[in-house]
Amino acid sequence: MTDRPTILVTGGAGYIGAHACRALAAAGYRPVVYDNLTTGHRSFVAGELVTGDLLDGATLARAFTDHKVTAVMHFAAASLVGESMTDPQKYYVNNVQGTLSLLQAMRNAGCHRIVFSSTGAVYGNADSKALSEDFPCVPINPYGASKWMIERMLADYRAAYGFGAFCLRYFNASGADPAGGIGELRDNETHLIPRAMMALQGHVEFAVFGDDYDTPDGTAIRDYIHVTDLAAAHVAALKLLETGHGGGSFNLGTGSGFSVREILNAIKQETGREVPHTVKPRRAGDPTYLVADPSAARKVLDFVPRHSDLPTVIRTAWAWHQKAHPPK
Repeated sequence: MTDRPTILVTGGAGYIGAHACRALAAAGYRPVVYDNLTTGHRSFVAGELVTGDLLDGATLARAFTDHKVTAVMHFAAASLVGESMTDPQKYYVNNVQGTLSLLQAMRNAGCHRIVFSSTGAVYGNADSKALSEDFPCVPINPYGASKWMIERMLADYRAAYGFGAFCLRYFNASGADPAGGIGELRDNETHLIPRAMMALQGHVEFAVFGDDYDTPDGTAIRDYIHVTDLAAAHVAALKLLETGHGGGSFNLGTGSGFSVREILNAIKQETGREVPHTVKPRRAGDPTYLVADPSAARKVLDFVPRHSDLPTVIRTAWAWHQKAHPPK
């Protein structure tokens, strides 16, 4: 069918972007993936692929013209916090300059709707059991700073050019497609759940950073949201933009948190095996609690997570890891 609205999905070969493409197709849209495949996976692509970099203005312009794009979902970004501290230029070029190039291509093509993949890292050293969107944004690393700069840019594009722009601030994206076809797959894995599972399979060593936090079991507490729910929230935001909604910034989380030890226990319950680990000192900048207040997204986007209970997160992630990372 060619009458389906075409959505350009930058970074659509990556973890969250690939799940969003599947959600778009299921909702009656035609996703076209735009990805340079430096961290994305060709095997994750659902639908058509345009291989290109956001800084390649000619390829980008051609993608808008050739595919008659009506809106953009923007996931493409460098996203490793640690790397951003040692190579900030990469983050400002890839994320900020890349987004500016995308926005210029959108304006030239008369496309003014965008759903942007932001992050809870914009809040910096926030320490909260109920972090709302009006909490000050004071990022403490170049990754978070680059995402905050893009949010500022999109606010200005809304005001000056009439863009409709949602900035969706993820907390801890987790889990995998229940069908088992896609999930988290990175050369340099830093996220807690996949790294713990890879340790269980003998691929990496796993450390708990800090067991002296002021929490029931001494380990830090985070808000985990299933990637399938994240994808659904993006489709909900897109549909609102199509009604003329101007957008805004919204947290995507569950409003409840789990400690590192609770995650490890849940993995043990699912797999029947203890995750081998060591305990190391706290990392600088790691807050005790980082849990979203999701009430604004619930109200505006009508967004209620349906797959983000911990057993579903762990079960789907483990099914994917057994396929993607066979044990040594």
